[in-house]
Amino acid sequence: MSCVKRQPKLSKSEELLHHARSQKVIQMNVQLLGMEGDQDLQFLLQGGDLLKVLSSSWKKTRYFKLQEDCKTMWRESKKTFKSSQTFPIDDISAVRLGRQTEGLKKNTEEQAEGRCFSIIFKSRRKNLDLIASSDTEARQWVQSLEKLVSNINSLNHQQTKEHWIFSCLSKADKNKDSKLTQSEVKDFLHLINIELDDDYAEMLFKKCDKSNSGYLSGEEVEHLYDLLTHREEIEVIYGEYAKTTGFMNPEDLVNFLMKEQREKATLADAQNIIEKYEPDEIAKEKKLLSKDGFLMYLHNPEAMILNPEHKEVFQDMDQPLSHYFISSSHNTYLMEDQLKGPSSTEAYVRALMKGCRCVELDCWDGSDNEPVIYHGYTLTSKILFKDVIKAIKEYAFKTSNYPVILSLENHCSVEQQSVMAQHLSSILGSALVTSPLGDGMPTNFPSPEELKGKFVIKGKRLNKLEASFAEEAKAAEENDVTEEEESQDEDEEDEQKNNKKKSKKKLKLAKELSDMVIYCQSVHFHGFDDAKKNLSFYEMSSLKEGKAVELAEESANAFVRHNVGKLSRIYPAGSRTDSSNYNPVPLWNAGCQIVALNFQTSCTNMDVNQGKFLVNGKSGYILKPAFMRDAATEFDPITLTRGDWLQHKTLHVMIISAQQLPKVNKKKSSIVDPLVKVEIYGVPADVAEKETASFENNGFNPCWNENFQFDVYVPELALVRFVIEDHDYTSNNEFVGQYTVPFNSLKMGYRHIPLLNKNGDLLPSAGLFVHVMVTDAE
Repeated sequence: MSCVKRQPKLSKSEELLHHARSQKVIQMNVQLLGMEGDQDLQFLLQGGDLLKVLSSSWKKTRYFKLQEDCKTMWRESKKTFKSSQTFPIDDISAVRLGRQTEGLKKNTEEQAEGRCFSIIFKSRRKNLDLIASSDTEARQWVQSLEKLVSNINSLNHQQTKEHWIFSCLSKADKNKDSKLTQSEVKDFLHLINIELDDDYAEMLFKKCDKSNSGYLSGEEVEHLYDLLTHREEIEVIYGEYAKTTGFMNPEDLVNFLMKEQREKATLADAQNIIEKYEPDEIAKEKKLLSKDGFLMYLHNPEAMILNPEHKEVFQDMDQPLSHYFISSSHNTYLMEDQLKGPSSTEAYVRALMKGCRCVELDCWDGSDNEPVIYHGYTLTSKILFKDVIKAIKEYAFKTSNYPVILSLENHCSVEQQSVMAQHLSSILGSALVTSPLGDGMPTNFPSPEELKGKFVIKGKRLNKLEASFAEEAKAAEENDVTEEEESQDEDEEDEQKNNKKKSKKKLKLAKELSDMVIYCQSVHFHGFDDAKKNLSFYEMSSLKEGKAVELAEESANAFVRHNVGKLSRIYPAGSRTDSSNYNPVPLWNAGCQIVALNFQTSCTNMDVNQGKFLVNGKSGYILKPAFMRDAATEFDPITLTRGDWLQHKTLHVMIISAQQLPKVNKKKSSIVDPLVKVEIYGVPADVAEKETASFENNGFNPCWNENFQFDVYVPELALVRFVIEDHDYTSNNEFVGQYTVPFNSLKMGYRHIPLLNKNGDLLPSAGLFVHVMVTDAE
């Protein structure tokens, strides 16, 4: 085994020079962040010791410090060959003061509360549980990290790009002399995801090396940056409309907005855009928009592909609950697969923060008379029911104010069911719906608006809700109901109990828990006719995906009509032990509201789910189209007979270019060969997919200029997914990024599309540039 080379010790003068260069890099990054003189940033750059907590016996001191790029946190590690570890600041989802995570609650004493804090990540990375030396220091860490995260998140596209490119330049400048040799330029190009052949790289280098010194510095590096970030497609578009001595005046801009972007625009609107986005003060004074200002405008969130009006709650929220698609999670407690993955309250937090409005709780008897949640008959870890309810209470309404449905899969004894009822009542208090809204027996669901800030329990009842309004309500004194184990709610457990024979049994129910079930009573499904004749509006069935898809294909219209006045919950088959997901679209097409997916699993189907609920203020509730809210509707997504739903449109998409795509392989030499797919999801007649050719060896600024056309017959149910993949000749393409948006929320014209990673989080500087046009089909 070869010896590990130690870094040569620097002389005093070399150390001073290194420190001066390092300070220069820090100063540049601080400027790019707009945080000059900020004490919180200085605190992070100085760093300090923190106690890292892994278990009750593993608590070790580690030094944490912000790196000179001002966007990466460095921490010392004691592992051999791993002297340091880093994590990017933009991977931080939240910083929480106090003992808020399971790890800190379990592994620290109560008196350490004020000194504890946790860093929660967007990615699959585990929480970082830390203890500071004092309450004041813990608050300082939390405040400083939160401010830096906020500042990085609020950078505009231009600032993000500059910060990223400057960081790559710093990394490529190996000896930190602020000069780039030809070999360092090649390293820099690799870092920003471009592979150039040697001749072209040499030509580019010579073009910038105006001083013929053999290296680039100062303005020469800026010239290299300008050459790389030059966007010919923007120049062409801008040149078409910049009619005032090479600039756009307000009239030119109005012309562009109306003709290309299909927006109603006035001179006042154009002047506001110039005022807001023009970086050159002289041009701004003359009410002119330069090419840089035009590009900054095109990159602002209001001008991107998603209609900004749809980012807020824009739909009618006063309809009955059954008239909405509801963002829903399955096995919400799991962080990974459903055989041996960890259960965690953090999984509930993540789902709720993503706008999920229906979470699942698998409840089992625990020790010390405390019910637990886990995936029964498996090796998944257990968490306390009361801890889950506390986490749900705290995070339920941070992303959306609309109601949260708690779907109880109840396997507990009567005694522990009573404990569950006590915890629900004491923790959720008046936010828990325990009786119908209004006076007397309801005949329909309340609306999301009426249930704002409320929790609704879904579970079994001892009797019908009507009985609690009848004088002879003493029928409810019995505490058992017949439970058929062909049960949709429990047959996935059956599959994991070695397919034990299905039987009828008596399920014991605690009256206090039964009484909390008001609007979502779980019952068996015995066909649409039976449901119509015998079920009250609040009685709902859970169907396994296979059965549900069969109904959606063979009895689509009956399913749509059933879902006008009743709720349906669909969940993945028990055979999906890896927690994979089914396609939710055919179930939405049949009007099913609670289409539950494994939020913990990243996949195309989860992307589509996120795209569906991206709009209406990420409220987790999407109003169904009018033709799916009519009890006598003739709509059938399979046969598509004539009706209001048929609004035949033609979607024209030109895939123009992409910017700053991430590497999918961390190897320095790895460069992506990107291609773009455009996928349409919706009724079967609308499902389609088209893709561009791959663009070799360039993930920084690839260009395609390819046109696609799609027929969309039912636009109200259609979604458009833009996905970028790294083309591979020998194996499957690798995912780079995607964005899914409802068809009716698309903006027309030249639009940038933000890209999300496989976990559904924003890729900071990456984007796709397209031209979109929707026309009525002839």
